[in-house]
Amino acid sequence: MAHHAENTIKVNLPAKQIWNILDDYASVEKFATTITSSPIINDIHRGLGAKRHCTFKDGSSLVEEIIEYQEGQGYTILLSDHSLPLKSMQAKMSVKAIDANSCEIFMSADFVVKGGPLGLLMGSLLMRPMMKGVFKKVMTGLAYHAETGNLIGEKLPNNEQLNKLILG
Repeated sequence: MAHHAENTIKVNLPAKQIWNILDDYASVEKFATTITSSPIINDIHRGLGAKRHCTFKDGSSLVEEIIEYQEGQGYTILLSDHSLPLKSMQAKMSVKAIDANSCEIFMSADFVVKGGPLGLLMGSLLMRPMMKGVFKKVMTGLAYHAETGNLIGEKLPNNEQLNKLILG
């Protein structure tokens, strides 16, 4: 059975500013606290078919390939070549303008956990809530990097720095 996790944040930045960072597919490490590198591993650097190899701080890695792409809006990626306890996973990142100076950033994942009934339980009780938290950190890091140009590093900036950026 597939599980679904999603999260959304609203930020005081134009959608185009967020999209410019998202569309730079080989640089997720600039805004994701757990990723150290994400080089492109084929000849397609953006858009449909682009593939990156993400290496995490713990040494693990995975491949992400864009399988759906909407210019200026978002993309869906297929994860492969990983050691996660997953049979399959697709994730989506998108941005939508609220007005000229603010937008909504959205992340979701649909995944199937290995392990039969135990995997089903693990997906519901552990992985889905964990992913929602990871999504919030990634989207917050994305917004912070888009606003400041600063690399996110290993942890997010303090709430004082983020409060003027994140709406609600």
